[in-house]
Order: sequence, then C-alpha cells, then structure tokens
Amino acid sequence: MGRHKQYSGYKAYQFLERGIDYEDIRLREAIKEDWAFSVSLSKIEEERFEEIMERNIVIDLHEHPSLQPEDMSKDYRNEGREVLAYEALSFSGLDAIFDNMMDGYGSITSKHGNHWTDVVQNLGMRLCDIAHQDFVIHCRGVDDIIEAFQTGRLAWVAVFETLNCIENEVDRIDVLYGLGLRSAGLIYSESNMLGSGLKEKMDGGLTDFGYDAVIRMNKVGMLVDVSHCGDKTVLDTIQESKKPIIVSHCASRTLTPTPRMLPDEVLQALAERGGVLGVEMAGAMIRTEKHPVASLEAFMEQLEHCIDLIGIDHVGCGPDTMYGDHISLYHALATRPKVKGLGHIKRPGVGEEVLGISIDLDLLPEYVQGMENPTESIPNVARWMIKHGYSDQEIAKVIGGNALKLLKDVW
Repeated sequence: MGRHKQYSGYKAYQFLERGIDYEDIRLREAIKEDWAFSVSLSKIEEERFEEIMERNIVIDLHEHPSLQPEDMSKDYRNEGREVLAYEALSFSGLDAIFDNMMDGYGSITSKHGNHWTDVVQNLGMRLCDIAHQDFVIHCRGVDDIIEAFQTGRLAWVAVFETLNCIENEVDRIDVLYGLGLRSAGLIYSESNMLGSGLKEKMDGGLTDFGYDAVIRMNKVGMLVDVSHCGDKTVLDTIQESKKPIIVSHCASRTLTPTPRMLPDEVLQALAERGGVLGVEMAGAMIRTEKHPVASLEAFMEQLEHCIDLIGIDHVGCGPDTMYGDHISLYHALATRPKVKGLGHIKRPGVGEEVLGISIDLDLLPEYVQGMENPTESIPNVARWMIKHGYSDQEIAKVIGGNALKLLKDVW
C-alpha cells in the first residue's frame, strides 16, 4: 500500500492522564509549517515520485521520531516516556523506522544515562504505548517490514545507540533481543567496555569483551552499529564481525572534516564486507566547503560522494532528525553542565563540545531546510534524486532497498 497509511488517530499514551500520570510538558507541533520544505517537481516527476514511494519499501535507518518540548531547554526524557509522533509518521511514506529512543545521553536514574534499569524502563514504556494502538508494528524481523508495507502501517525498530547498559555481561544482549531490540550501537562517542568512542584522544580499538559482544550480536541476529565509534574500533568491528554491519548515521570526513564523520578508507572497508552506510544530517552536522550552511543540498553532496566512493549498493539514509527544533537542542545542550562534555573535566586542546562532538554554535542555521524531520527527509531525498537524473532502481536502493538486503542477511 506504500504511501496509503492506515492511521486511525491514536495519540501517544492517550490511555493515561496528562498531568496526573505523567508530567504535562508543552510539546511542539510535529511539523512547523513555515519551515516545511519539499523539492519542487514537474507534474510528470511528481507522478514518478508517487509511484516510486508506492512500489518500494522505504526504510529510515536512524531517527528520533518523537515530539519534543516546545522549549528545548526542558527535558522530559528522564521519565523514559517520549511521545512517538504517530500522526506525522503516517504522512512520511516510511515503511520502517529505526527509533533510537533516548539516544546516547538520555537518563532516568543517572545523569550519565544508559544504565540497565534506565534502558529497560524506557523500552518497556514505549512497548506499552505501541501495544495500545494498531498503526505501528513492533518490528522483530524482515517479515514485519513487509507486512507494514503491504498493509499500510509502519514497522518500528527498537534501537539503542550504545551498549553501555550491558556493562560486562554479554548475556544481557540476549535479554535485549528478547525484549525486542534489533539493532544497537556499540559505543556512544565516549569509550566503554567494548571499545573506543570517536571523542577519545586515543583509540584502543575493539576490546576482547567488545569482540565477545559483537559475536553474540551476530549469533542472536542483532544488527551491529558503529556510528559513534573511533576509527580503529570501527575497522576492528568491520573485520571481526561474522555478519555485515551498519554505520547507521554518518558520512565522509573528506567533505565534512570532523571526527564525527569517518575517513573514506573506513567507509570503503565497510562496503567491502557487505555493510551499509546511512548518510546522516543530525540537525546541522553536515556542512561542506561547497555548502557551508547545513541543508538538503549539503546532505545530497555527501550522499553522492559516498555513492561514488563505495557504490550505490552500500548507501542508505539515516537522517538522525526529530519532531522538534534540533538546532535549539544543540544550544540547550551546550549550556547543560551534566551533558556538556558528558560531565567530564575539559581536556586541554579539546574544543567546546555537545555530546562529545565539537560544534561551532555560531554557524548553525535557524533550521535545516528539507531535512528538518522524519516526515520530509527521505521523501526529499527521493525527490532530489528524481530531479538529478537517477533511475527508479537507483532511488529504490538508497531509500530502502539496500537496508532491506542488509537486514535479510543479519536478521
């Protein structure tokens, strides 16, 4: 059924009372109308776009598809009750979305987050909400994605951006799989028991325990993600994993020179072992010399570079957006002591950081045109590719086909 989604109007946690059962924080509208943007197409191109979206499975490899507070200085994640934007997602054309939920800095019981009880509580609350509606399917395998596509629903893939929560207990990977987790990042920027994060001055690579965890993920059928790992740790994981892995949200350091991106040779190694790269936006993370202000054009410059570098069979989309003001979030995080630098003393020679990543706040735009939220991101990628001469088959691979092939191999 493609774009014709069967959404009946359910609102997140509508079975509870706001202000009674949970804190009533004013949330932003899902899509801010004066920021909304769609790549302009001719009538014939528009018909082609609709047909591509209708006939092909569309998979978003990395998002935070929740409604965020109107005031981004307020944080409601410490309750573990993010509000999934069901209605906005019903207009996205997506058939599957990888939801990273509380991502790398969320916390319930600890300011540093990602503790075992925190992540289990967060996952359980989300599953409780999903159990009360019929539009979103909790995705446990490829068949669920196909069912969502065929029945006009959305397959929701539960993801953690880091496995800090397993501490040194590899069996906890089995537990997370049993609770419905199907993909996980090994590390979120700071090093843990598994290996080195991208913000570290020294990269020690994948640890012995990290190797154990990767192999266990291979055995249970959990997708390995290395998006926030250090370069050596990424390379070690690519080589040691028995199944292809994913870099769900990243791009080339050649065009965007920051440790948050990966060197071209690492991306090539990923493709050589059958892996997939989800090109990211992450608010204003993607800027290039040609496009110094973050935008859809900057994203597409990165996507085309990566296609040329590793081949179109290994490139997908992991925009890393939200239904909220991503730029305001960066500004808010920069002023929070418990998050700025993740609570550590600033090391000499290290610049100002947000979530372990150096960001010049003065260079951020008001919003990211064309890549502001999950509803507009991948449709705009497809529209842009139509406008720039890509074939239907090539577009289908980038917006979901390559991801689906990888999941069939891993799951």
